[in-house]
Parts: sequence; structure tokens; C-alpha cells
Amino acid sequence: MKFLLLLLIFASITTVFSVSSQPVEDKFDRFDAIYQAQLGTTRGCQTPDANMFKVCSDSLKNDGNAPYILHHNKVTEKVVVLFHGLSDSPFYLRSIAQSIHQQGINVIVALMPGHGKNHADEDMQDDKLADRWRAHVSDLVEYAASLGEQRYLGGFSTGGVLATEYILQHPEAAKGLVLFSGALALDSSVESIANIWGIQWLAKLLDGEYATQGPNPYKYPSVGRFSAFKLTEVIFSVRDLIEQGVTLNLPIFSAHSMADITTPIIGVKDLMAANKGPNSLFEISLDVDVCHADVVINQEQLSDMHYDASLLEDILPCEVPKVNPKHADMLDFLSQFLTTY
Repeated sequence: MKFLLLLLIFASITTVFSVSSQPVEDKFDRFDAIYQAQLGTTRGCQTPDANMFKVCSDSLKNDGNAPYILHHNKVTEKVVVLFHGLSDSPFYLRSIAQSIHQQGINVIVALMPGHGKNHADEDMQDDKLADRWRAHVSDLVEYAASLGEQRYLGGFSTGGVLATEYILQHPEAAKGLVLFSGALALDSSVESIANIWGIQWLAKLLDGEYATQGPNPYKYPSVGRFSAFKLTEVIFSVRDLIEQGVTLNLPIFSAHSMADITTPIIGVKDLMAANKGPNSLFEISLDVDVCHADVVINQEQLSDMHYDASLLEDILPCEVPKVNPKHADMLDFLSQFLTTY
């Protein structure tokens, strides 16, 4: 009996060791194939980094818009999949991904369909855009199982609500949810007109040709009206699922600014109120005055943007990016969350 017990313990240790030490280079071709289908062609990146697999393409504005994996050359216990916001790119999640990677966790940072491109008019006015986003989330979550034993999903703004919807529809798919300025609610004026008949057709007309080049090399100059209404489809879907009684029971981390008027914090608080699992809210107070998009920005990212404000005719509130002064504290809070849960 003692011999059998020792044999079982040894087998368990061997299994854990073999999974955690399994190399992951042979899995990157699949990641590349996902983006070949999305971008048409892919190529090597101009400045490859150690412990990073990035998929670059001539159809992208620059290599900084490319999707990537920060890895440890092995399958890790946890893997985090992050999705960026509407009109921006994986660049916006860079400091967060780096911080998570430093905890010994593999991190996948996706490029959502229609984003980061030199020409995006056809994509950003596609009637099936929201469904394309959802399909891409599904592809990346499935892929993530090859890089980590426990999956954590999340992202910034639109990426956060897409991850939330996926978890509500597939509750066993993720161990935790990680949100930054999560778009669980929009300005009431946007939400109130989102369901008006013909509003999406009118939005396409008003948007005109979708511009991709502007003062920020990692973000489109503006959020199109049409794509914003596609975002409301996902937000309303999340609310409907919760109202229908779909159970949400997992650890949730959220970093959100009280000064955010783009995605009011009430959306995140309502989500957490419906969650039966532990909630960790990093609330940035109103007096700090951090805008929606600035929650994920640190000084290094701001410097690398080389933001050219001279291209702006009028400077509107929150238009010029700034550093989140609570950024380091936010990442410490995230680190504690991932360690605890």
C-alpha cells in the first residue's frame, strides 16, 4: 500500500513537471496562422524582443500595433489573455502585460479585427464587426489553453466587456477576469440612442471614410459612431445575460477612474454586485482626474507614443494622452490579485 501511494505521488509530480516544463515554441505557428487569416499576410518584426513572439504585417500601421505573446518558453500555471480597446491596439496593454509576465505568467495580447491597420474603412463599417470580435476572443481563449493551465481573461475598455461576455457564456473557460476601464456602461446619451431603428446606417453615413492616421501611431484618430454602436451590442448582451440569471462566480479585478465619463464606473460596480466571487476594485479617485484611456498609460508608453498634438485643430478634454499617476500602484494591486487568486 505504501509503495502504491509513493508511486501515485511520483506520477503526480512527474505530470506537473512535464506540463510546466513543456516548451511552447512549436505553438507559435498557430498564433501566426490566426493573424494570417485576419491580416492577409504576416512577416517577421523589425526589432524582435527576447521572450516575445510578435506577429507583424505590412497591413498594420507599424509593428507597435502587432499582437504578441510574452512567454517563458514553457507552459505556465496561469496564462492571461488581454484584449485592447476600441480604436486602439495591443500597445496600450504593454505595461500591464510586462508586469504580469514578470510574475512568471505567459501573456497573450490580441489584436482585435479591424484595428491597427493602414486601411480600416471596410472593417470598421462591417455589419458583422461585433461578431468578428467575439469570434476572435473565442479563438484566442481556445489557443491560450496550450500556454497555461488556468486561463485569466480581460482587457482594456471594449476588450474588457468582450472578455466579460465570453465568460458569462462560457463560465468554465476562465479562472478570473481582469478589467481596465472596462466598458460595461457608456455615456447615457450614447446608450439611449443605440437602439433607435436605422441608427447604425446613419452612423455609417456620418462617419464617412474611416481615418486611421493621426497624432498617435498606436490608435486611430477617433472612435467611429458605427463601431461605438457595435460596442453597445456587446454591453447590452452582458446586461441581458445577467438579468436572465446567468451566474457569475469568479475573482474579478477592475481598475477604473471615477473621472471616466466615457465608460462610467457604475457599469463595473453593477457587474461586481452580480458576482458571487471575490471582487478587487482599484478605484482611482475623482481628484486625481485620470481620463478613460489614460488608466493604462505609464511614462514609458507616453514617451514611445511621440504624440504629435500639433496635428490637432482643437484640443478637447482627454484627447491628449497623459500618464496615470496611480499606474504603479495599480500594477501592484493587480500583482496581489493574481498571486491570491
